[in-house]
Amino acid sequence: MIGLPANTRVWIVAGHTDMRKGFDGLAAMVQGALSENPFSGHVFVFRGRRGDILKVLWFDGQGLLLLSKRLERGRFVWPQASAGGVSLTPAQLSMLLEGIDWRMPTRTHRPDLAA
Repeated sequence: MIGLPANTRVWIVAGHTDMRKGFDGLAAMVQGALSENPFSGHVFVFRGRRGDILKVLWFDGQGLLLLSKRLERGRFVWPQASAGGVSLTPAQLSMLLEGIDWRMPTRTHRPDLAA
C-alpha cells in the first residue's frame, strides 16, 4: 500500500458501486453520497456488487489516483449500511485490502497486566 500522509481519513462508501465507473463517476459519488470533496486528500473506497473487487480513489496533491484490486478467492468485508460512509484507520484499510475482517481484529498476544 502507498504510504498515506498523517491525518488522512479513509472512507468506505457504503452500498455497492458500479465498477465500470472511473475517476469522474467515483468523484461524483463521493460528492453525492458522502458530501465530501474528492480532492481533499482523503481516501475513498468502493466495492462492487459481488464483493470481490475494490476501487480506491485518492487525491495526492497533484492528481487523482484510482487503484483497483480483485480477490481471486473470498470477498472484501463491507459494512451493512446501504448508504453513507464508514471511517477507517489506515491499519483497517490495510486489513481490508488483504481480505481480512477489519471490523473486529483480534491480537494473537495479550500482554500481562502489571500488578
